[in-house]
Amino acid sequence: MGNGGVDGIAPGGSAAGVSPARRDQTALDDPGPAMYGRAGDTVPDPAADNPDGTEHSRTPASATIPLPQGRETTIPAATSGASPGVPGGMLPVAEGSDPDEERRHREKMARRKAVQDAEVASKRIEKGLLIVHTGPGKGKTTAAFGLLLRAVGRGRRAGVVQFIKGAWDTGERAALRRFDDLVEWHTMGEGFTWETQDRVRDVTACERAWAVAAAMLRRDDLSLVVLDELNIALRYNYLPEDEVLRALAARPAMQHVVVTGRNARPALVDAADLVTEMGATKHHFAAGVRAQEGIEF
Repeated sequence: MGNGGVDGIAPGGSAAGVSPARRDQTALDDPGPAMYGRAGDTVPDPAADNPDGTEHSRTPASATIPLPQGRETTIPAATSGASPGVPGGMLPVAEGSDPDEERRHREKMARRKAVQDAEVASKRIEKGLLIVHTGPGKGKTTAAFGLLLRAVGRGRRAGVVQFIKGAWDTGERAALRRFDDLVEWHTMGEGFTWETQDRVRDVTACERAWAVAAAMLRRDDLSLVVLDELNIALRYNYLPEDEVLRALAARPAMQHVVVTGRNARPALVDAADLVTEMGATKHHFAAGVRAQEGIEF
């Protein structure tokens, strides 16, 4: 494809030698100048009393955007009007749309992009993150396993320690067995605390789980460690909080850790890089819907 054409056909040129069906498809692929405006082109003003046919340019010379910390950036007209990735910088205009509205939208999005690009460019730190998923809402563990899947998709090794949940046959565990070369999974809990009704038993199970987790936090071959329901263990004082915080702080510099569970301790929240609180806006369980395979487990 050359010179902005489609299959060797220059924009606005003829489709000689192309079958009628292909010409129809070409028209769909490249509707031509009637549906586009080029950056820097003048746009007729339909509202103007314009008997001499003069066109009024609506493309500003530039736009200056204020940025954080007093920085500014100037967007030239070619940038604010052009559409990246569109052949020849051509701008799609929906049929029947208001040219003024289209122009204002393009300029607004160009300003927003400039601010966003500058903000992204200012972030230069890479580090292992301590991430906490807490709150009364559903989805804390689910979100953690989404991150784990992302890491595995990048070929990175990950570890999981479940502190409270018992040996449920969950869908995520079944799926991740296919990646046993990348994922180490340890379900160490005895079940929910209201099921065991035995504090000594719960504490013993959490101590065993913490021994496995602490070993993972010393390994630089694990890119991500998920400590599922560790917040519950800390809430009930099944584990010493200061020991847990020291181990998290001393882990390898590029190791990411996700801690899940309700009622995250304030000291853990303070130590974290990212904290998300899941809200319980509405839950089907309250309407009598039971836990279902493929949703809850």
